[in-house]
Amino acid sequence: MRIVGGRWRGRRLASVGVGDAAAHLRPTTDRVRESIFNLLAHGAHGMALEGARVLDAFAGTGALGLEALSRGAAEATFVENGRKALAILRENVALLEAPARIVARDARRPGPGTAHDVVFLDPPYGRSLGAPALEALAREGWIAPGALAVWEEGETPRAPEGWTLLDARRWGDTAVALLRRDAS
Repeated sequence: MRIVGGRWRGRRLASVGVGDAAAHLRPTTDRVRESIFNLLAHGAHGMALEGARVLDAFAGTGALGLEALSRGAAEATFVENGRKALAILRENVALLEAPARIVARDARRPGPGTAHDVVFLDPPYGRSLGAPALEALAREGWIAPGALAVWEEGETPRAPEGWTLLDARRWGDTAVALLRRDAS
C-alpha cells in the first residue's frame, strides 16, 4: 500500500501483514483511493483539499486521511479503536511525520470534537455502523455544516437524515457515496 498522489506520492505505508487477519482490517486499495481522490478533485460535487480539516473515521491504517494530507489538507484527525489498527496507524503517521491527531475511540461514541470539512468513513462492510457514526460525529461537533463525506461500504450507502447524496460509484466490491451535510 502506498500514497498515490501529492507530496508523498509513492511513499509506502505500513499495512496488514500475513497473519494479521484477526485485526479485521480491509485497507482501501490504491486503485479505489486514487478514484476517490479524482472524484473529489474533478467531480461535479468535489472540492479542493487545500487547507481542509479532514476526519478519517474507522481509520484503520490511515490511508485515506494520509492521502488527503499528501494532497494538501492542512490537518487530519483519525478515529479508530482497534488495537492492531492503532499500532499501524501510529506507525504510518510517524513514517510521514504527518500533521495528525489520533483519537482512540469508537466513531459511534466519539465524545465532543472540533469541526472538520471533509469526512472519510470506511466502517467494516455490512455491519450498519456508518449511519450511526455519521450521526454521532455530527451531533458531537466533529463535522462542520456543509461538510463533504466520502462513505465507503460493500453496498451503496443511503444518506442518513441531515445529509444529501451527491454521487455514488462502484469499483469492484467497493461502493462509495459522496454526501453533503445539510448546512443547518
